[in-house]
Amino acid sequence: MRNVVFLGVTLAAQAPLVDAQTSAPLSRAAATITARDVARHIWIIAHDSMMGRDTPSRGLDLTARYVAEQFRASGLQPRGDQGSWLQHYTVARQRIDLERSHVILSVDGAIDSAGFRTSARYEGGPIPRETIRAPAVLVSGYHTLRSKGELNFGGRVVFYLPPRNANPDRVHETLRVLYLGGSSALVTLSDAAAVNFLQTIPSRAPERVVLHGAEHGPVVLQVRAAALERSLAAAEVDLDRVDRSTEPGIRQLDGSKVTINVSHTILSSLSAPNTVGLLEGTDPTLKNEYVVYSAHMDHIGITPGRPDSINNGADDDASGTAGVIELAQAFSRPGARPRRSLLFLTVSGEEKGLWGSNYFTANPPVPIGNIVANINLDMISRNWPDTIVAIGKEHSSLGATLDRVNSAHPELGITAINDRWPDERFYYRSDHYNFARRGVPILFFFNGVHEDYHEVTDSPDKVNAEKESRLLKLLFYLGQDIANATLRPTWNRESYREIVVE
Repeated sequence: MRNVVFLGVTLAAQAPLVDAQTSAPLSRAAATITARDVARHIWIIAHDSMMGRDTPSRGLDLTARYVAEQFRASGLQPRGDQGSWLQHYTVARQRIDLERSHVILSVDGAIDSAGFRTSARYEGGPIPRETIRAPAVLVSGYHTLRSKGELNFGGRVVFYLPPRNANPDRVHETLRVLYLGGSSALVTLSDAAAVNFLQTIPSRAPERVVLHGAEHGPVVLQVRAAALERSLAAAEVDLDRVDRSTEPGIRQLDGSKVTINVSHTILSSLSAPNTVGLLEGTDPTLKNEYVVYSAHMDHIGITPGRPDSINNGADDDASGTAGVIELAQAFSRPGARPRRSLLFLTVSGEEKGLWGSNYFTANPPVPIGNIVANINLDMISRNWPDTIVAIGKEHSSLGATLDRVNSAHPELGITAINDRWPDERFYYRSDHYNFARRGVPILFFFNGVHEDYHEVTDSPDKVNAEKESRLLKLLFYLGQDIANATLRPTWNRESYREIVVE
């Protein structure tokens, strides 16, 4: 677990660097962000020739190369694979072989086997590439997020026996806590009768998309408890008499050995790029900490059978990609380089399930614990000309920093407001979330959806490049404040407990 500083430090420690916010070099650097340049980038990225930038596609590859050329022109350093600008990741489609997959529990000579055709079911998590062999621990009752840092199962297989007449929400919270406890597998024991459990098992396992190199956590299974009755009895666990109360319990099953084999077939695999550039900071110590500006450069590709079939994705998210390019240029100007280093990142696969940012945060070019903030740009060129939603303000000190910087720059005519749509759960729907769940404080800038969202009509002629240029200047000054502050941003304690999962 990374070291974390929570809100509670004096506000004076987070005070803005007045000179850094008002100096002539910074004003000149901010002035390089223009509506004309923003529009030019968006027209190129969202042009029909990019064919909707699906992941993967030739148009996406061309976009990644275009971004890399802009980073090169700004004097950034490449931080992709093997000294290049591009970080590639592999996504595979795979299917579980139900006939050859099983969970075996043995205790003191008593052996039970639960096959995936009758008594076991895959629920989630990474499919293990090799057979799991480990001792077992039995967990019962409810566990809360407050205790998640106290659990360490050390690679054991966790069997979870929920309380009788369990509360689904509390079971869900318990499973989340157990998922984070360092087990090799998490197995929920089901009370379902054989015929009822059998009805929940698919006749043919569905295909599953796997992001190689970004898998984490245990495989999650469900097993019919009665299928393991003999071996559990050998461990002195009587399913009819065992305590099924809500009180949290953990018991080592002495003499136990679990074997889990989830046989699977790789059906296909593909490769897709992220583009990564670094601007090194000026401070000998703080340059080893990083602020990340991110946006996704992919979109949803082509919708067949329509006269205009290309989904250009101008607002979603050529606008954010153009913003990252413009910010890289501004920070690279003389006198604008801050004390901390900056990473400029455009990812792919966002529309498929946050693929690129998941891989990047699992395989960053710098230690994830040294990334102090992520500023994510996704759909920032439409709707209100004077307002932008900043999602995540309430979760860390970045919210107060943004408010302070925003107040210091009324000349920009842009106001950052709180999340207007919490029920839509946008916090979990763009690339910043992969930073947040790994402990990095975030702000997500977003203008909301519109009638052209994920339609072929999201075209470059509809963006408001002038609005976006003013927003980008605000984000430039925000980054200056974060990257020049003596102390790194701090999490709200409750938010950290709720959001961070690694």
